Parts: sequence; structure tokens; C-alpha cells
Amino acid sequence: MPDFALEFLDITCTFKSPQDPKQPQEHGYTAVANTTLRIRAGEFVSVVGPTGCGKSTLLNVGAGLLAPSSGTVQVFGEPLPGINIRAGYMFQSEALMPWRSAIDNVMVGLQYRGVPDAEARRQAQAWLQRVGLGEFGERYPHQLSGGMRKRTALAQVLALDPDIILMDEPFSALDIQTRQLMENEVLELWAAKKKAVLFITHDLDEAIAMSDRVVVLSAGPATHPMGEFEIDLPRPRDVAEVRTQPRFIELHSQIWSVLRDEVLKGYAQQLKKAA
Repeated sequence: MPDFALEFLDITCTFKSPQDPKQPQEHGYTAVANTTLRIRAGEFVSVVGPTGCGKSTLLNVGAGLLAPSSGTVQVFGEPLPGINIRAGYMFQSEALMPWRSAIDNVMVGLQYRGVPDAEARRQAQAWLQRVGLGEFGERYPHQLSGGMRKRTALAQVLALDPDIILMDEPFSALDIQTRQLMENEVLELWAAKKKAVLFITHDLDEAIAMSDRVVVLSAGPATHPMGEFEIDLPRPRDVAEVRTQPRFIELHSQIWSVLRDEVLKGYAQQLKKAA
């Protein structure tokens, strides 16, 4: 098996202006420029950067939902021809169908893959059990708390047993206590099977606490990696307890020294747009 589960090789993403869709692509808005990023099989990588810098664009490229303007994406050493069928995607807002119960939401991906209903239900129930929702399978999304909906969405992704997990700020809307519980649950489930994870977050503490490696992106437009940091904190980790360790504080200081300037640039650009 190739060393890398997911590779972004010299990726550039340029979007045409909606005011002038006939303009040459090179005159549009470049969200991501000349970006190379590799995620090893079994590695947990977090990407941090200023608001609007193109983090989600990069994730969509990795999912095969967006074709880059130039560059290539490889999945386990093979070019990605379209949708990344070896990846599961956990969105920032839950992609739960409100008319389906929790167990029916978890089943749906298995059903699309042709798994018989009875077996899909059995597997879905097992995953709900693993994320602490074994007794809540018949409840609908509006009957679940925010944390419970996130657990359902997580079970929905993991039930497909993807080789790569893409996560786009999945816990940003949760309160701090629920967020830390979810972070620890993800780490526990990840440790059991060691899938490749590409995790997008605005929270540097979260990125350090969870990851093997943290990648800092520059402010947009034309975002690109500004630095990569190996996170050598011992595992297993508790995301609350690890933040008190001297090495965590040292890593935070090192990464923030790179990230801070980019956040200030991004903030200045947002103010300029609003003016």
C-alpha cells in the first residue's frame, strides 16, 4: 500500500467572477495556489488558517467535489478521477435528513451502496451504540441535542468504513464541554482503526490536541501552506488534560507565531471588503 492516503500536488483553484463568467480563468479569484500537501495512511492532520483562506476549498478538492484549476489529487497513489469514494466527509453543519430517524440517517449511505436493509440497520445500530446513541435510534434530528446530532453525523460517516475521513470544522457550533467530549470520542474511534484524517479547524488548541501534524495556511487569496508542525505529544490523549502539558504550550507558541500574522492579514482583508 502506498505511504500516502491523500496527496494534493501543486493544487491551484481559481474561480471566475459571477459578474463576468466569460472572463479568462486566470483573471478570476484564486482561492488556493500551488499547494502541495500529503496525508499518510493512518495520520491525523489538521489544517488551520484565517477565515476565508480556502481551507474548505482544499477539503472539497480532496473529496472530489471540486476539480482544481491545475495540479492533481492522488488517493493511495492513484489519480482521483471524480468523487473520492474512499473518503467520508463530515460537514460543518450536519447533513442529516430531517424526515429520517437517527438510525435511518446512519443507514442511508449503506443502502446507497447496496447493503440489504436488515444488514444496514444492524450496522447502523452498532455504530449508534459506539457513539453513545444506542437508545436514540428512533428519534428524529429535531428531537436530538446539538451534540447528539453531531454523534449521529459521525456514525453516518464511520458506518461506511472510509479509508480517509474529511472533517470541516465539525464541532465549531458546540459548547466547550460537548466539543471536548466529541473530540475525545473522535480520537478514540480513530485510534481503533487509524484512518487517514484531514481535519479543518479555526481552533489551534483543538488542532494541536488531536493531531499528528498541523499545517498552517496563509491568508487568502492564493492561500498556500506557510508551515508544518509535527505534534509529538504522547497518545492516547485527553484533549482537556493535554493542554496543560509544557510541550503543548511550547507547540502552541511556535505555531501561533506563524499563524498570528496570517490571521491579522485575513482580518484586515475582511475589514477592507466590509468598508
